[in-house]
Amino acid sequence: MTYAITQTCCSDATCVAVCPVNCIHPTPEERAFGSTEMLYVDPETCIDCGACADACPVDAIFPVDSLFGAQKEYAAINAAYFADREPEPAPDGPNFHTWGEPTFVRSLPSDFAPIRVAVVGTGPAGMYAAEDLLLHTGAEVTLVDRLPVAGGLVRYGVAPDHPATKKVGETFARFHSHPRVRMHLGVEIGKDITVQELAAHHDAVIYAVGASTDRRLGIPGEDLPGSGSATSFVSWYNAHPEVAPGSVRLAAERVVVVGNGNVALDVARILVTDPDTLAATDIADHALAALRGSKVREVVLLGRRGPEDAACTASELLALKHLPGVALVVDDHDPRTGAEIDAAAPGGKAALLRDVERRVVDWSQPPAPGRRIVFRFHSAPMEVLGEDRVTAVRVTAGPREQDIAAGLMLRAIGYRGVAVPGLPFDEASGTVPHEGGRVSGMTGAYVVGWIKRGPSGGIGANRTCAAETVKTLLADAVAGTLTPPAHPSSAFRRLARRRGRDVVDARGLAAIDRAEVARGREHGRPRVKLGTVPALVAAAKGRRRKTPS
Repeated sequence: MTYAITQTCCSDATCVAVCPVNCIHPTPEERAFGSTEMLYVDPETCIDCGACADACPVDAIFPVDSLFGAQKEYAAINAAYFADREPEPAPDGPNFHTWGEPTFVRSLPSDFAPIRVAVVGTGPAGMYAAEDLLLHTGAEVTLVDRLPVAGGLVRYGVAPDHPATKKVGETFARFHSHPRVRMHLGVEIGKDITVQELAAHHDAVIYAVGASTDRRLGIPGEDLPGSGSATSFVSWYNAHPEVAPGSVRLAAERVVVVGNGNVALDVARILVTDPDTLAATDIADHALAALRGSKVREVVLLGRRGPEDAACTASELLALKHLPGVALVVDDHDPRTGAEIDAAAPGGKAALLRDVERRVVDWSQPPAPGRRIVFRFHSAPMEVLGEDRVTAVRVTAGPREQDIAAGLMLRAIGYRGVAVPGLPFDEASGTVPHEGGRVSGMTGAYVVGWIKRGPSGGIGANRTCAAETVKTLLADAVAGTLTPPAHPSSAFRRLARRRGRDVVDARGLAAIDRAEVARGREHGRPRVKLGTVPALVAAAKGRRRKTPS
């Protein structure tokens, strides 16, 4: 028996580090690392020890004989990755794994005084950086976030029906109460506290603020009511406190989602999934209620290019094919679409659509009975139509244009970073200019995650990204180029509480967690998130709000 990595793989390579026989690839040392959609277990080499499954932070690794449903296909997917690979040369000696000489590239000399580092942002990028510092050095870490709760993308970006992916948050949570960590949630850098003030209280500052806004289409009608961003929609169903519960109306039978990346697929899946299934997740209470009363029966995924160039991962597309009670259709309006699917090589994304129904859809008619997702390739949005609200989306159809009747359009064409006052910012890329993570032209300032490299790569990609930034920071510390703090460590706590609205610390965060789990028990659900800043702050202080949130 062998193990296989499945859909929820986060590619952070924790499994690679513990494998005794080097059967998981690509490794961080290999050129393909970071460019493949997931990691793979070689069935010819695996010795069934289970070390990788024990170490996986998102429960993505299982014995092949325990796979069921859509997961069964991952046995072949893992094996296919190694079909054309040259076997690794056998090591000399009795060891299965050729271990290199130990290196400690992210460490400080033993006689080096502990440094104080602030990490702005508590999502995966920030927490991988904090973890690196805490495990490899004696640094004191200050965690800062503009929201009164930690988690970032894990809490507010991962779809609620992907609970295994959210488990990486448990790995990060163990550092929230670390004895060398101080947490200040509900403090916005650039607004409550300036970049200069933060720097004056720390040896170094790592900015892990992500990419919090979305890209725009730049077409007429884009700002009509009923036209919005997938970013906001994802925040809405994840109970983000900055998105109003009533900001989404699901009164239309057909929704057009522009894009076919993983976020677009998440949005489509949530819109047509049986609400009783979502009730077993931590989806926002208001979103669950809205979906129970939703009229949406059809979601159109609009892609400019062909099926092989779909931006989603093969694993997410595969999962969509097994969504209970939901039909998949490929709009056969363009002859190139079917030709690409039929000619696709095994294992490609287009090949996964080979057994999906293909037909030319009549968009002048209402959706057919039942629930379905329609892939429309080789088609770009040209205009959003309507007077007071969206009524249709005009799209390309070969040399012509065609109107798709719809009452809601969501653009899912990528995230974009937002400037932090006091830091340099590249408007073209939506990132902070840097060299190896060091902010250009600034001493003691560093970046990690999407604000560093742009909105690319999933949760696990932040691990190697953080390692590079921390390595640069520690090299600067050893070189003596960091400016020592001008204030004692206790001074920042006083400053944060003086400037912050209602600052939440580690104990307050634990109280929020208990409150949400308790709310879940009341409703027969695993958790019901608190969806407003006042409710989160009240829970952190141990108060029970009388009004729903």
